[in-house]
Amino acid sequence: MYKVKVFVTLKESVLDPQGTAVKNSLNSLNYKEIADVRIGKYMELIVDKSDRNLDEVVNEVCDKLLANPIIENYRYEVEEVVTK
Repeated sequence: MYKVKVFVTLKESVLDPQGTAVKNSLNSLNYKEIADVRIGKYMELIVDKSDRNLDEVVNEVCDKLLANPIIENYRYEVEEVVTK
């Protein structure tokens, strides 16, 4: 069994109005050192071992559902889960 941590972020060329709003709020709270904020998504998937290649499965899931490949990038980390 695997735990897959998926991080989805907007591509650099895409405006992030939510990030801009958060940055402006932080600056108004006197956190002037905050220069930029980008908002993203984080998901954890628990994936059973199968005959299919894990990277293939995760990339398909991300491309089809978890991320919009037109405006978002994703990366993921995999760790094996030891069950007792």
